[in-house]
Amino acid sequence: MKNVKMWCGVLSLAVCLTAWQGLTANAEDGEGSAKHSIEDVMKTAMKGGLLKKVTGGEASDEEKKQLLDLFVSLVENEPEKGELDSWHKMAGGAALAAAKVVVGREGAVEELKKATNCKACHDAHKGE
Repeated sequence: MKNVKMWCGVLSLAVCLTAWQGLTANAEDGEGSAKHSIEDVMKTAMKGGLLKKVTGGEASDEEKKQLLDLFVSLVENEPEKGELDSWHKMAGGAALAAAKVVVGREGAVEELKKATNCKACHDAHKGE
């Protein structure tokens, strides 16, 4: 059990460092370096049903990791409108919740559902 906790911690740290690296790279060069565009994330995770599959308990471990990868890309992108700090808080919350699902944290699925409130994010950051 001790090794499992250690590896969960390592994975969580890796996710945070990846997100941080993306944020600092964007801030330094002014260009997006995200693996996936916001449009791709929305198409696959939201409209494509991956998020629903994960929150419904029907996703494989690979699909959970795919969702995490997509949400890390959200953090690495810049929103069409709104404050960047707000974007990082919302997208970062979704990425963190997805990471918790990947490592099997108790209550992670409910946290992921709360962190992926479409209306709240769209109201603040989706362009016309």
